[in-house]
Amino acid sequence: MQIEKLSIQELQRRIALYDDETAYKELFMEMHVPLINFSRSFVQQKEVAEEIVSDILMTVWEKRKDLERIENLRVYLYISVRNHSLKYLVKQKKINSVQLEDLDVMLATSNLNPENLLISKEMVQRVRAAIEQLPPKCKMVFQLSKEDGLKYKEIASILNISVKTIDNQLAIALQKISKTLKLSLKKPDQKKI
Repeated sequence: MQIEKLSIQELQRRIALYDDETAYKELFMEMHVPLINFSRSFVQQKEVAEEIVSDILMTVWEKRKDLERIENLRVYLYISVRNHSLKYLVKQKKINSVQLEDLDVMLATSNLNPENLLISKEMVQRVRAAIEQLPPKCKMVFQLSKEDGLKYKEIASILNISVKTIDNQLAIALQKISKTLKLSLKKPDQKKI
């Protein structure tokens, strides 16, 4: 019998109210890798991203009594990672700000669901290559939406952009991916239009 996975809201409640270490470990396991991938989009260094995420998740445990005041813990964690990653960049480069367009987004590759398992390895590689060609902002929105499963409103909060911008960026991303895939699937003897 498989134990049902608890929602982040339920884990948050159990951590805040009951100092539930098991719930904290489950939250850690659920959020650790996606947050590291998100942080790497900014800092470009796995070790630094791991340190940033570990610090934030450690703070969640240390300030667990305050968790009840947080409306959406998932969004809170992504925003915290974004802010800490940007602070790191500012310290390292001694710059005043970082533009979303300047970031090199790292996409997770381990999200295999039944649909992905049915697609050939070659097709997965083509899709990955198409995603890698997206502009940074499109790539980040695509990652948060399609790979991390966040809602448009959550992504808008995390990236501090409008829901309409999310919709536009996803449309651009899907259009570019589709176009790239169509071109890569053409037979070599066919002329490109």
